[in-house]
Formats: sequence, structure tokens, C-alpha cells
Amino acid sequence: MALKKTHRWAIMIIMIVMVIGTIGSFAVMILAQQNTTRIAADYQKALAAYTKEQEAYQKKVDSQSDELSKTYYPTFSQYVDQVGSFDLASVTSLTTEDLLVGDGEEISGSTEFAVYYLGWDANGNKFTGGNNVDTANQKLTAPFAVSTGLDNASLIDGWKEGLKGMHIGGVRLLTIPADKAYGAKGSTDSSTGQTTIAPNMPLKFIVMAIPIPPTIEQSEALTKATNDYYTAAAAYYSAQ
Repeated sequence: MALKKTHRWAIMIIMIVMVIGTIGSFAVMILAQQNTTRIAADYQKALAAYTKEQEAYQKKVDSQSDELSKTYYPTFSQYVDQVGSFDLASVTSLTTEDLLVGDGEEISGSTEFAVYYLGWDANGNKFTGGNNVDTANQKLTAPFAVSTGLDNASLIDGWKEGLKGMHIGGVRLLTIPADKAYGAKGSTDSSTGQTTIAPNMPLKFIVMAIPIPPTIEQSEALTKATNDYYTAAAAYYSAQ
């Protein structure tokens, strides 16, 4: 039986709508893929720019560290042979010994300064992740800045008390009882969970105090590259 004219038109309209819908779906898919490709390309471009600027900045930091090492390693290296085991039970109070008296400012609780240091426990074990001295390559790594002053620094009590009174440019030996170091808990590596300093372990440190090195400011290019990278990264990972 022949379809009425109105029925034929209705079927044609439905078919047209279906075709348009299918084409539209493909178009949306294509646009989405193009957008994802563009976001990925923007991310890679931003990452490359950030990496380039960060490497240039790190080169300046490393250059400063090398220059400081040339200045201070000859002095500091004279005292690295102090490392060795000692009687754990004999360390009952904090003691200090100036191996070299500096000619700079006397350190108080508010003095801003930086240090090179070498630390070890009663067994003579040096801290692998907490020293500035690379004896194998005869150099010092970047110094640790106490930019807030000792009173406000996040340091063990043995440092906060034991470094006061020394002079910038000097080298001091600290002998620290466990209760002014890491106490009954000791210390663990946050990334591995391994014990780095045993519970109730006294410690010794050789510390050299120096002026805080000039801050190496980030360039405008690095600041822009950093902001662009984080923006592109957020878009990229949201699209995954």
C-alpha cells in the first residue's frame, strides 16, 4: 500500500535528522581530537621552553656554587679528618669547640648566615643526604642558608644553641647529645622510610659559617615559562 505523502515527508525528515546527527557526531569527535592534539602540542611547547629556561637558571646556580667551593673548600677540607666513631655514653651535654675562629660577625639568634657542614653519628657514619662536602671530587655543594636566624629556624636544638657565639668565617665542632638532636625517635628518610639516624643517637658536626651568598633571581623569561608550563600542564592532564 502506497504511503501517504505526509508519511513520506516524515520519513525523509527523520532520515535527514539522522544523517545530520551522524555527521554532527563525527564533527564533534574530529573537533575534540583536534583540540586534544592542540592541547598536547601546547603542553610540549611549554615544557620545552620551561626546561630551557630552568637549565639556564640552574647553570647560574651551579656556577655560583662552584665559585663558593673554590673559596671555602681549602679551609673546610682541613677538618674532615675529624670524622670517626666516638663513645656514645660519654656525650651527656652539648659541647662546642672552635677549630677556626672567624673574623666576621658574631652569630646571634637573629643573624642571617649560611653554612657548610659535615655530620656523623657515634659509629662514625656520615650522613649521606645531609652533608655539603664531596670529598671524592674535592668540592663543596651549595651551602645551607639560615635566612631566618637561629631562633626561628627549623633546626635541631644542638644547632640552634651550639652555633650561637661563633663568628662568620669560623669553623666549629659541635658534639650534640641525643636529646638535643633527634631524641628517642631518631630520624627516617621520608621517601624510603629507612632509618637515617638511630634513636637516642648523639651526633657530631663540623660547621663552617659564611655570609649568605647573593640570591640568583629568576629571569622574567623563566617566570613566564614556569607560569605557561603549569597552565599548559593543567589543561593537558585535564584532557586525558
